[in-house]
Amino acid sequence: MSKPVAGFVPKPMKISVLTAALQELTPREKRDPDPDLAVEEWLQFSRDIGSPYIELSTALHPSVSDVPAEAMLDPVANTLDLREPFDGRRAARVKAAMRETGVGLSDLAYFDNMLVADDGARRVKHEFMLRVFDAAVLLETDAVCGFVGRNYDLEMDPNLEMFEQVFIPLLKEAKARGLTYRVEQCPMPGWTPLDRWHNNIAYAPGPWIALHRICEKHGVGDQFRIHYDPSHSVLMGQDTRSMFQYLKDEGYNFLIDAFHVKGQVVDSVGVSAWGYGGQTMQRGDWTGDAPSDNPADQLNAWKKQVTLCEHELPGTARHDPLAYLQNRTVDWLDHQLAARELLDIDPAETYLVVEHEYPPARIQDKDELAPILEGSVAFTKAIDEAAAAMYALQNEVMASQGIPVQGVGREAYRS
Repeated sequence: MSKPVAGFVPKPMKISVLTAALQELTPREKRDPDPDLAVEEWLQFSRDIGSPYIELSTALHPSVSDVPAEAMLDPVANTLDLREPFDGRRAARVKAAMRETGVGLSDLAYFDNMLVADDGARRVKHEFMLRVFDAAVLLETDAVCGFVGRNYDLEMDPNLEMFEQVFIPLLKEAKARGLTYRVEQCPMPGWTPLDRWHNNIAYAPGPWIALHRICEKHGVGDQFRIHYDPSHSVLMGQDTRSMFQYLKDEGYNFLIDAFHVKGQVVDSVGVSAWGYGGQTMQRGDWTGDAPSDNPADQLNAWKKQVTLCEHELPGTARHDPLAYLQNRTVDWLDHQLAARELLDIDPAETYLVVEHEYPPARIQDKDELAPILEGSVAFTKAIDEAAAAMYALQNEVMASQGIPVQGVGREAYRS
């Protein structure tokens, strides 16, 4: 009896866009008194640029944030304004806008340091995160994306202990609400003018596994997942395929279940000058023997990163095969192939969230930014559809007929 022949059934992923791409889509004088207007207008904007989903960004309102916008490399967006709790009335308004526009919600995002040393500041951030959790439930999404963070006063092992003490309770709250907490892995080197580089302890597969084991011990292993962003891997000299292979080898390839689609283009001159530790002195973030009190000076702490590389909005960097092989920028096609080949995911239920942090194109004008984001979303969709077609053809159709795949392809651990 002949073996059944598989049909060609490619599984593209779900395209979304992080609303921090355009922070002031709705002017603050309009959205502060009518906070849900910003969400409505972003849903309309997302429809217009061809993105079927949004990742809804929220943050502490500028009037109460402990980090001035002048000190941020990529300022956050409180598109979802949670100064007041998000209740059923507000949720009904947003869901009506979702139905009208046909744009869905991939998840909610709140990026902040959840292990900050100051007890009062940490309490504010955790209480705000609980508001995000509650909003996610009312909006009927099952995930929130954010950071773990770091206590800069402590070394790494004590930070693991602090994670167990103060972050596990957050995951228990997520579990009680049926939510997953997806951790974005940016090391956040510029969060502090101190000589600290890894300021989000969940920055790579080794730490993810260590943190997940703590979560498992407390019954919240299923709540801890990774929202993988390849730009940060490039920043740290890693390549996506090798990282995914490592997770599979260690039995943790289930940890990644969503993606930020943001690249990084390495500046070889900056690496030659400073190495991958970034600029370590004379950055301009210190005054004498102490960190500067001026937030604009504190922005210079990000020279730990920006001397090495620049963020890429998908589709805006030149096609450069040599750079792909040297891990100086993201090989998007292989990224999407490796995800399907090595991770324990259902591609059809996995989100690709376009995150715009390419400095020259961070335009806060709707009409000028719209075609840029539209092009990036189209690129992301096309490259993922190509990967879905290749995977289905090679790993399902041809495999069912015993037809060999030609060539070798990119291999893990060969960078």
